Amino acid sequence: MTSSRPLRADAIRNRAKILTAASEQISRHGIEIGMDEIAAAAGVAVGTLYRHFPNKTELVAAVVVDFFHRVADDAEAANQRVVEGASALDEITNFLRRVIEAAAINHAAKAAASAMGTHPGDPAAEQRSAAAVTSMIKAGQTAGDIHPDVTVDDIYLLVNSAPTDQPPAARRRWLALVLPGLTTHPRR
Repeated sequence: MTSSRPLRADAIRNRAKILTAASEQISRHGIEIGMDEIAAAAGVAVGTLYRHFPNKTELVAAVVVDFFHRVADDAEAANQRVVEGASALDEITNFLRRVIEAAAINHAAKAAASAMGTHPGDPAAEQRSAAAVTSMIKAGQTAGDIHPDVTVDDIYLLVNSAPTDQPPAARRRWLALVLPGLTTHPRR
């Protein structure tokens, strides 16, 4: 959106509906999905979609950036649960599971962004995620549940190498196989 004015509440809701629908539609149908179909799936007029996103490149980039923000929010919430006494290992495990599932849904959007020549990111969201995950790792290491040499880069490596193009059962199996590399516990 090119305006610097704050969005009204209905515009914020419409933008969120558009981003959700775009992510789902691109994941199901690929980048060929039309803006009209995305607008219909979002339940908004196509003009509303174009007011928020003048072209598909901007829409796809926004879907990817939205993904980074959702991951950061999730990481911070998981870290807060650890601060409140939850098991860091359990929170990291569940965080990885959620991120991998979300990445599987957004896999097509990321591929589409790359194909369109844009590589969107959000440094602030990435920093928020890194800080929260680092905090959980340290808590897990202090508790003796996470190997002392595990870093946030290892978590990113896992997420980036996850089989997001595979069915859910394969993703669950993959996670069960890689988790012992993070923990001090034998495989469950």
